[in-house]
Amino acid sequence: MVIIGITGTIGAGKGTIVDYLTSKKNFKHHSVRSYLLNEIKKRNLEPNRDSMVLVANQLRESHTPSFIIDELTKEAVKNHSNSVIESIRTEGEVLSLRKYPNFYLFAVDALPEIRYQRIVLRSSETDNIDYQTFIQNEKREFTSANPNNQNLKRCIELSDFKFVNNGSIQELYNQIENVLSKLTL
Repeated sequence: MVIIGITGTIGAGKGTIVDYLTSKKNFKHHSVRSYLLNEIKKRNLEPNRDSMVLVANQLRESHTPSFIIDELTKEAVKNHSNSVIESIRTEGEVLSLRKYPNFYLFAVDALPEIRYQRIVLRSSETDNIDYQTFIQNEKREFTSANPNNQNLKRCIELSDFKFVNNGSIQELYNQIENVLSKLTL
């Protein structure tokens, strides 16, 4: 069983990598976003990025810095199939997943202007924001000394494989295939 964690900046292509792994390589998808949106509904909060950050940080503070990922990993292990967990946001999550011998962390990034256009196009409930808010959200999630808060910079540093997604989907797929050829699946 292989577990691939996905981290990266907002709109960089995490979902595109997940789609490729699930449709072409038969990976099972475990989504932090879905997990958090369920929690947000239970708490009667607005389904936006601020609520996602608030709820994620609260869950980590009341349990452990890796709590959400640990919950999703339990599902993956129970299914005993190749799994992709999207989206890794804290160093504690990475360290927890490192306990699994066949865990690999993928990081994806792209230019901010490209990423913003992508989120405008996907138009999910958390994406209806202007460019300035997009940049502010990213700064808030990029670094933190608090182990319970998002620290994308550190997660990207800890990744096993980095993808630059400034081009076409096919170019990203080629990068994924190149990395997968190095792994034992």
